[in-house]
This record gives sequence, C-alpha cells and structure tokens, in this order.
Amino acid sequence: MRNEEGAMKRATWIWYPGDFEVWLGNIFNNRRTERGAMFPPFWKQDSHWPTVEFSTTVELTDDEDVAIAAEGRYNLAVDGQLQRPCFTMPAQQGVHSSPTMTIPKGRHRLSIKVWNQATPPALFIDGPTVKTDATWLVTYEDKIWVDENGMAHGSGIYVPAASWHFYSIDTPPSAYHLERREQCPVALSSTGGMAAPSAASPSDALYDFGRETFGYLKLKGLKGTVRIYYGESREEALDKEHCETLDVLHSPVCCDMMADSKAFRYVLIERVGDSSYDAVLMDYEYAPFDADRSGSFRCSDPLLNKIWEVSAYTLELTTREFFMDGIKRDRWTWSGDAIQSYLMNYYLHFDTDCVKRTIRQLRGKDPVTAHVNTIMDYTFYWFKSVADYYDYTADLDFIREMWPRMVSLMDYVLSRTNGEGLAEGLPDDWLFVDWTDFPMHKRGVLCFEQILFMKALETMARCADLLGQPADLYRCKAGEVRKKTNDLFWSSETHAYVHALERGKEEGGRTGDDHINPQITKFPNMFAILYGLADGQQTEQIMNSVMTNPDIDAITTPYMRFYELETLCRAGHHRLVLNEMRSYWGGMLREGATTFWEKYVPAETGTQHLAMYGRPYGKSLCHAWGASPLYLLGRYYLGVRPTKPGYEAYEVRPQLAGLEWMRGDVPTPFGLIHVEADRHTVTVRSHGGCGTLILGSRRIEIPSHHEISVEYNSPND
Repeated sequence: MRNEEGAMKRATWIWYPGDFEVWLGNIFNNRRTERGAMFPPFWKQDSHWPTVEFSTTVELTDDEDVAIAAEGRYNLAVDGQLQRPCFTMPAQQGVHSSPTMTIPKGRHRLSIKVWNQATPPALFIDGPTVKTDATWLVTYEDKIWVDENGMAHGSGIYVPAASWHFYSIDTPPSAYHLERREQCPVALSSTGGMAAPSAASPSDALYDFGRETFGYLKLKGLKGTVRIYYGESREEALDKEHCETLDVLHSPVCCDMMADSKAFRYVLIERVGDSSYDAVLMDYEYAPFDADRSGSFRCSDPLLNKIWEVSAYTLELTTREFFMDGIKRDRWTWSGDAIQSYLMNYYLHFDTDCVKRTIRQLRGKDPVTAHVNTIMDYTFYWFKSVADYYDYTADLDFIREMWPRMVSLMDYVLSRTNGEGLAEGLPDDWLFVDWTDFPMHKRGVLCFEQILFMKALETMARCADLLGQPADLYRCKAGEVRKKTNDLFWSSETHAYVHALERGKEEGGRTGDDHINPQITKFPNMFAILYGLADGQQTEQIMNSVMTNPDIDAITTPYMRFYELETLCRAGHHRLVLNEMRSYWGGMLREGATTFWEKYVPAETGTQHLAMYGRPYGKSLCHAWGASPLYLLGRYYLGVRPTKPGYEAYEVRPQLAGLEWMRGDVPTPFGLIHVEADRHTVTVRSHGGCGTLILGSRRIEIPSHHEISVEYNSPND
C-alpha cells in the first residue's frame, strides 16, 4: 500500500480526533504555579473518551502477520467475531502489545476496542500492508456491531482516526515530550557585581543565564537543602518575598533536577545551613524546527534586525506543545493570543502541527457550556483562526474535521444573542477586548464584539461553502449583524464607530433608558477596516479621525498594537509603522529586554516596567503577542501573502519604507519564498506556487522554481 506520494505507507499511532490534544492540554494548562502553589485554569477542562473502537476493512491476497500495540486494555474482533485468546492485557497503565497475530487472506472487517482511563486510548498495528493510519475509522459509541458482511450497525458514529508523527510502536502518544539541551549560566554574583560562573556556592548566589530562557534547573552534587528564587528580571530573583516563582530542593530525597519547567533569566540560590552544591545548570526545553525551512529577515537598519531576532526568540519560547501566552505566569492556551501566534508562525517556522493541536485543544469537546477561555471575543477569534489556517495551508481535511465543532460552538453563540440578534455579554461571559490604561466600560452591546461576531459568521458561511454544507443561515445572519452594527454605531459626526449601546441603570429607583456610549477608541475602528465592515469612504475617514489622531487614547499592549499597526500598513503608512516598531519594540530593547513583553508603557521607568495586576513582578517579560514584528515584516514589508489557499497563488508586494535594502524568506507548504529588494532592484525566488510581483502598477509573473530580478526607478513606499 502506498500513500499519495508513492512511498510505502507507514504505520502510526491513532486515536479519537481531539482526544490527544484535550489530554495533553490538561497537563499543559495545569503546570502553572504561583509561589509554589498550583494554579489551574478557570475554565471547563474536558476529558478524553475512555473507551473507543477502531475499525477498518482489509482485503488480503495472502495471510498476513501483524504486530499490535495499544495504550490501554483492548480486544480485537475479525468480522464481528471476538478473537480467542482475547488480546486483553493486564489492568495497568502503559503500552500493551500482543504476540504477532495472523490475519487470514480475504476481505475482513477489523474492530479493536481500547479502554484507558488515564491517557487517550490509542492503537498501533503494523504489518506488510495492514497498518494503522488516518484512513481508519474510530468511534466512542459502544453500540456498534459488525455483522458477518463487515457492515457496522447501531447508533454510534465513526469518524476518521487522528494521527501525528508517532511512527514507532515504542513511542506512543502519551510519551510525547519536547526536546532538551543543557545550558550553563553566563555569570555568577554573590553581592552586586557579576563574575564568571564557578563551582563556588556562597550563601546567596545569583546566576544569570544571559537572556530569558525556559526549562529545568539542575544542581549538581547537591547536599542538604536550598531555596531557589527565579526571576525574569534581576530584581525579581533578588526579592525573596515577592518573586513569583520559587522552589525548595532537598537532597537526597530529590534528584538534582527540578521536576517542573520554569521561565527565568536569573536564579537566586539560597543555601540552608551547611548545604552545598557543585554546579548550576539547566536543561533548555524547546520545540524543534527546521532552520533551513524557516523565515528570515535582514535589512539596512540594525535596530529592526534586532527587533526581528528577539521577536523570533520570543515566539520560539512560547511555541511549546501548544502556543502559550507567557512562559512565566499563565502558561495557558488563550485563543486571542493564539490567533496572533498562528499568524506569526506562518512567517517564521510554518509549524502547522502546533497550530492544529492548539485549535483542537482550545475548542475541546461537546457539549459547549461556555465561551472559549470564557471570553466572548476569544470564541470569535477561534472561528477566524480555522479559516486563516486554511488560507495558509489549503488543508481541507482539517476544516472537515473541525466543522461539527464549529457548528456546535456557533449554535451556542447564537443561543445567547439578544433580541436584536447581536452579541451581548451575559453575566457569566468575560468581554476582554484589551488591557487598557483608560476607562472603558465593557457592558451592554459593544461595537467591537459585533464586528468579531460578523466575521465569525462569515467564516462559518465560507467553510460551509468549502464543504458543500448549507451556508445561507450564517451568510444571512452575518449580513444582519453587519447592517445593525453600521446603523447603531457609525457616527457621521465623528466619522468613527462609537463604543457601545449600554443598558439602562437603576437611577433613584427608576430604570434609565438604553443609551449609546459615544466613546471612541481604536479597537472597533481598526477591526472595522481589517474585517471589512467599513466601506472605502468610512475607512478613509477612520484613518484620519481615529487611527492617526493623537487625541485618541493610545494602545499600550503589543496585543492590540498588532492590529493597530496592521491597519496602518493596510492604509499604506509603512514608514510610520517602522518608526512605531523602532520606538515601541526598540524601547523594550533599550530597557534591557531579551524577549518582548506582555505590555510596555514608554512613560514608565525602572521597576514600573515589571509590575502588573497589582503585583511588583506580575508582568510577563516573554509573551507571545509581543512577537508581532515577525508577521508585520513578512506580510507587509517583504510583502508576501497567499492569494489562493496554500500558496497555490501568492503575491509579493515589497515595501522598503525608507530602508536602503532588505532581504528575507517566507515559509510556505512547498518551501521558501525568498525576497530581496533595494532602491533599484527586486529579486524573488520561489520553490512552488504561481506568484505575482507587484511594484506600483506593474504586475510581473514569478514562475514556479525560478528566480526573477526586476529593475525599477524608485522604492515602492
């Protein structure tokens, strides 16, 4: 048996779709601690199905010996007949395998039921032609019976099994882990000055690993007890009372390596009594990537080069089993953070497996009882993230897999709309929008939420069309939300979308009238442009009245600066955006950042930059949404984007924006698109797809697997 590329098919571990991600996500999201105490997420956590049945039909020309292994206890039926002896293993965790089994020649229906309460039931079968892969079917319903003709009966539903890079019988899904490599600190201090690290262990020793990092601290030769204080900053590690992450390590009770991974740059180690140790090291934990297939960016401005490099390192640290938000504090998967990580990833490593794992984990299982992460806007982002994934990959199988969960999640959303069919937060909903330094009420009907709701409905209609499913309901509702949002919130006087329709409040024992809150912020206005609510005239007016208006409250999180700067790029303000990058992200570098932060307020000084949530070190200094220059520079300066799903067609629209030169690579499903530009020439090289180079009014074809160089007279700024 061969796959589509003609190579011999490989056996892989298979499981019920989404169960591996649900199980792994529960482990992942429960690693957060605060001062040694566990801190689980505050949203519903689903579980995998404990019993599933795998099934396939085979047609063999000869008897075939196959090896069988399962994560869990299992039995096997051939043509509806339970095999004797039963392949039911002892009730213990781990992989259970049977002696090689012979399947007789002919046409047969194989059905294997696996039970595992601890980890997702998974199956591995490997023979000359009979191999587990994604063509197998799986169900969690136990009312399935296979008759003598191999026909399935009952009320259960079979779906294609899931698989992912587990090709060895000895490496089951539950054994998945990231890679590690050992690192040493670069400096040691027992007082104030830094020195080269040594084996000496003074009473209080501060170790500096040179930049923000993530992994497992190791103390070689430990005797006795030490207290360990971690810090993303030097100040945090030295502040024993307030530092947010700490450990106590004993010998010989504990091994020399911490059981849990931590984020830190500095580590303060306090010896208790006459304790001692020989050396301090760490195992750096990371998700591997192929550097030869990764994105890159260099230009004539060294500061922008540094910003890109630190952005890349920030995303690498926050790309783990899933895309997480910040590596020190939350360590959770958040949909609003993740949708930005996906877009940055498409311009850095194109790790589509991590994208799919995160989308599955965030969605969880039915029934839906709350918004994704409990946040209404994060639910709407989740829908769009599925369509974004398709645009960059053309992976229709994933859309097909997620469609039932998209439908049930949208059913939940629609069941909670108000009498006008708009998205209005209920008491158990969190309307986030952004962390703001200015007053912004988040009650009633927010314009911002309606724009995201409209986009989610349009995404449903588009995916329905792709799958041949009914789309009229979603398209009609999207049109209704579009019209009502424009009617309610567009102000022809201020040339902007206003903030909200707020509900009446009790005033002197009487209920006040509903009223429009006329506050103007950038949030709904930039999304009106990005998501296509505003028409051409409205867009021009918004750019003047809001986006480039210094009187409008500034955005102070990289989270929403992502969308602000993208909006400015869409409107052609490329020089302005580069200057904003130099000021905002360059400002963090001038403050000593080695990764980009959760929030940056330039007016703050000193340790003010470390505080958030009312805590002196509450801010994450390595946060995924801080890495947005990766996306902006690849998408709007190298100018590369797919115009047909999966880069079947793409455009390159380079923008020097005052730079003398730039060059870089953008990863795609078929390899890299390489772009070089200076003030006289643009060169593009591609490994696939049908490309178009756009220079002003000129459109030049980029043949697949060819390099073109085009001369022009002035920069396309």
